[in-house]
Amino acid sequence: MPVGFIILALGVVLIIFSRQNAKQAPLARVGVFTVVAGAIVTALSSAFVVVPAGQAGVVFNVLSGVRNVSLEEGYHFILPGVETATLYDARLQEMTLSKKGEDGPDLDESINARSKEGLEISADVTVQFRVKRPEVPDLHRDFGPDYIRTVIRPQIRSKVRDGIGQFNAADLISTQRTALEARVTEGLRSEFAKSHIELITVLLRELRIPDSVAKVIEEKQNAEQQVQIEQNRLQQARIAAQRSVAEAQGQSQAALARAQGESQALRLRGQALKSNPEIIQLTFAEKLAPTIQTIILPSNGNFLMGMDSLLKSRAAEVTPVAPVKKP
Repeated sequence: MPVGFIILALGVVLIIFSRQNAKQAPLARVGVFTVVAGAIVTALSSAFVVVPAGQAGVVFNVLSGVRNVSLEEGYHFILPGVETATLYDARLQEMTLSKKGEDGPDLDESINARSKEGLEISADVTVQFRVKRPEVPDLHRDFGPDYIRTVIRPQIRSKVRDGIGQFNAADLISTQRTALEARVTEGLRSEFAKSHIELITVLLRELRIPDSVAKVIEEKQNAEQQVQIEQNRLQQARIAAQRSVAEAQGQSQAALARAQGESQALRLRGQALKSNPEIIQLTFAEKLAPTIQTIILPSNGNFLMGMDSLLKSRAAEVTPVAPVKKP
């Protein structure tokens, strides 16, 4: 209770007491003085407003309406009897809609919605937000102190239901949870901004589906995983077969290249022998005996030739080529 009201009440008591007892007449003057002092203190106390830390104030004037400037933390002067101040919490706030609920353990505030294929899904969500300090007068003018009930709670339920309806149940409990959270965040940020509220974050705490549906989804996912495994094995087998074919083609091309090289070598050797027939005689002599220095020419010849002279003649006229293997 304000001090001014206490002083004012004390003065009234003194006046009443003095009138009931004639001997206490001087108390009447004291009572009147006390009443006046109490009225002054009350008026002065109502002329000052203290805005605590983390809050913002709004001033309403009975003559001009809501001031367009919010009150920051600290002492502020207002016109007593003409202006009144309302305080708003400007700190980070949090609202949780879950199975247990905020108002009691037996209250279920979770959000029930239907997925894209019509399956029922229950969601627990936590939303963090704060009031925009510069826009507190607009918030007070448009929604008032009960903005959590009229704006925050219904918008959360609406956006979560809309988001769940865009996804299949199997995707929500497996890969699309983050996408749902992002969609709800985008929708709430836009709506909160229109209501002079800043959205901080949206947290999807839990998504629940019926056990029978969850079992069917799990079996479907297991089957899809097995199909994926078999496809991977088939792909690996195809890769191995392609590798074997490539290796065989490489070996075949290498063998062909070797054969072409040998054929080219034989062709060049044949041309060399054709141009220099004495090489055949030399090779034949070398095969007979490396130590023989004389060679017998064919029967139609009429002379013998020394090996030294043949070698010198060969060195002078013919460039040696690689020996040909006998078949």
